[in-house]
Amino acid sequence: MKKFSVFSLDKNIVGAAFIAALRKLDPRAQIRNPVMFMVYVGAIMTSIPAFWQGSAASLSFKIQLVSWLWLTILFANFAGALAEGQTKARTDALRTTRGSVLAKKTSSIEEKKFSVVNGQLLRKGDLFVCEAGDDIAADGEIIAGAATVDESAITGESAPVIRESGGDRSAVTAGTRVLSDRIVIRVTQNPGDSFLDRMITLIEGAKRSKTPAEIALTIVLSVFSIVFLVAVMSLPVFYEFAAGGKSSIPLPSLIALLVCLIPTTIAGLLSAVRISGMNQLLAHNVLAMSGRAVEAAGDVDVLLLDKTGTITLGNRQASEFFPAPGVEEYDLASWAQLASLADETPEGRSIVVLAKNKFSLRERSLSDISAIAVPFSATTRMSGSDLNMDGKQVAVRKGAFDAIAARVQSMNGSIPDAVKTRVDEIAKKGGTPLVVARDATVMGCIYLKDIVKGGIRERFVELRKIGIRTVMITGDNALTAASIAAEAGVDDYIAEAKPETKLARIRTEQSRGHMVAMIGDGTNDAPALAQADIGVAMQTGTQVAREAGNMVDLDSNPTKLLEIVEIGKKILMTREALTTFSIANDVAKYFAILPAILGSLYAVAGVSPIASLNVMRLSSPESAILSAVIFNALIIIAMIPIAMKGVQFRPMNASALLSRNLLIYGLGGLIAPFIGIFALDIIVRRIV
Repeated sequence: MKKFSVFSLDKNIVGAAFIAALRKLDPRAQIRNPVMFMVYVGAIMTSIPAFWQGSAASLSFKIQLVSWLWLTILFANFAGALAEGQTKARTDALRTTRGSVLAKKTSSIEEKKFSVVNGQLLRKGDLFVCEAGDDIAADGEIIAGAATVDESAITGESAPVIRESGGDRSAVTAGTRVLSDRIVIRVTQNPGDSFLDRMITLIEGAKRSKTPAEIALTIVLSVFSIVFLVAVMSLPVFYEFAAGGKSSIPLPSLIALLVCLIPTTIAGLLSAVRISGMNQLLAHNVLAMSGRAVEAAGDVDVLLLDKTGTITLGNRQASEFFPAPGVEEYDLASWAQLASLADETPEGRSIVVLAKNKFSLRERSLSDISAIAVPFSATTRMSGSDLNMDGKQVAVRKGAFDAIAARVQSMNGSIPDAVKTRVDEIAKKGGTPLVVARDATVMGCIYLKDIVKGGIRERFVELRKIGIRTVMITGDNALTAASIAAEAGVDDYIAEAKPETKLARIRTEQSRGHMVAMIGDGTNDAPALAQADIGVAMQTGTQVAREAGNMVDLDSNPTKLLEIVEIGKKILMTREALTTFSIANDVAKYFAILPAILGSLYAVAGVSPIASLNVMRLSSPESAILSAVIFNALIIIAMIPIAMKGVQFRPMNASALLSRNLLIYGLGGLIAPFIGIFALDIIVRRIV
C-alpha cells in the first residue's frame, strides 16, 4: 500500500477538496455541525436582497460581509474535505490492490489437481494452491507448506516475509504475492469480508462517524452557541429601549456579532482532527477499527509489552566466551569463529563479530582455509566446518550442549565438569549456551544473550513522565525476567506468563480504573487482546488475533505500540489545544466588534464610555466588524495544518502539559487576533 504523508498538499487532493467543500453546502451536510450550521443560516439571511438597502458605502460593506460569511463556511468545509481527500487516496490505492485474481482451487492437501476459478468465487472453507509468482486471491491460513510472500501491497515494505503452516505466522492476505515454494491455503473470509474490504470500510467510515469525545465536545460547543444566540437575539430589544427607539442594530451586524461570538474555529476543524487521527495511524501502517480506539490510545496508562521482539531484539547474540580448563579464550574465539563462518543466522554472525571485536580476529572465508561448511540441521542441532589443516582433517562444531556431548562421547571424548557448570549457569540466567568442540576436544562454551534494544530504556522513561506504567510479559523464569526488566527499565514484569495470566493481569488493572494496552499475534493472545482497552494485533498473526484486537499493525512491529500511544495522546492534545485557541481568540474579537455595534447607543445618550473598549483604535464600526469576520474566516485556514498534522508531542506530566498549552494556545489565541484584526483594519478601511 502506498504510504502517504500526514499532511500532504498534493494538487489533486487539494483540487478535489475544493469541489467537495462546495458540495458540502448542502443543508443536509451542514446540519451535522450545529455551530457551523448557525453560520450557514446567518449567511443565507444576510444574502437576502431586502437587507441590502442603503447607501453605496453600506451596500459595499454588506456585500463584503456576506462574501466572508460564505467563505467561513467554505473554509470549514475545506478543512474536513482535505482530510477526507487523503482518506480517499488510500482507499483508491487499496481498491486497485484488491482487483480480481484467479485462484487454483483444490479439494484437499494431497490433491495435485486444481481448477482455475475467479478469486471472488472462493468461499470460507475452500482450499486453493499458490505457487511462486501467484497472487493470493483471498484471506486465509496456510495449512500446508511454507513460502516467501511479498506483502508490499498491504504494508508498503518491499522486504518479503516467510509464511508457513502452523504457529502464529500462518495468516495470509488477499492482494499479496507468493515469491517462492508452494502452499495450500484455507479461505477464512467470504468475498466482501476480506481484510482489504474491511480496511476500506473502516477508512471510509472514519470521515462519517464521530468519536464519543467529539460528540461530547460538539454538544458543549452547541450549548455555548445557543447561549450566545439568545444573547444576540435579545440585544436589539435592549438597544432600542436604551436608545428610545432612535436607533437600531442592522441584522448583518447582529449576525456578524454572533459568528464572532460562537466558537467557529474549533467547530470548523473538528472533523479534520478526527480524520487526521486515523490518517496519522495509517501513516504508521496501523489500522484502527474505530475512532474510539484512537481516543482510548490517548488515555492509556498501562502498557503490557511482550519481551521478545519488543523490548529485546529477539535474536540472541553472542556476548561472552567461556573457555574450558586448559584452553585460552583466544583459542576458543578462533575456533568458534571458524565454526560460524557459514552460519548466516543472526546468532552465527554475532559470534563472528564478537571474536573480531574482542581479539581482532580477521573474518576468514571457507575457500581461503580449504573448509567445507556443515549447515545447521534440526536433526543434529549443530553446525560448523570441516577443515583441511596441514593435510589433516579437522572437524569443528558448535551447538546445543546435549548434541555436542553426544558427538564428543561417540569419539571417546568427555565434557569437562567446568563446562557443564557454566552451561547450567547460562541457562539459569535465561541465556542460550552453545558448546564448541574440535573433534573430540571441548573448547568451551558461548553465552548467547537476549539483547535489550538500544534506546528502549529512554522510551520507557519518557512514557513514565506522562504517567504510563510499563509491564513486561515473558515466558522466561523469574530470575531471567527480573534481569531483563532491570536492564530495560520497565516498571513491572510477568514471568512464566500464560494466556490466562495475561488476561487476569489486564482485568486486575482495569478493575483499578486503568486503561490498558497490549500487543499479540497468536491465537492464545486473542482473549487478552479482546479484553484490553487497546488490543494491537500483528498483521502476520492469526486470523483470530486480528479479529480480537481493535487495531492491526500492518508492519507487524511490536514496538509500534509506543507510537500508537503517542499518536493517541497527540490527537487529544491537538483537540484540546485548538479548543483553547478558539475560545481565547474570541476574546479579542469581542473587543473589536462590541464597541463598533454598541458605540452609537452611548452616542445617542450624549456620552460614549464604551469607546474606551476600542483598544485597537479601529477606524470605523464597519471596518471593525468586517475585519473581525475576515479574521474569523482566515484563522480556520491558518489552523488546518495544525489540525491535520497535530500538536507536537512532548512527554510531560498533565500539569506541565496544561501550562504549556495555556501559554502557547491560550495566550497565543488571545494575542493573535489583536494583531490580525488590526492589520486587516488597515487594509479594509481603504475599501469600505
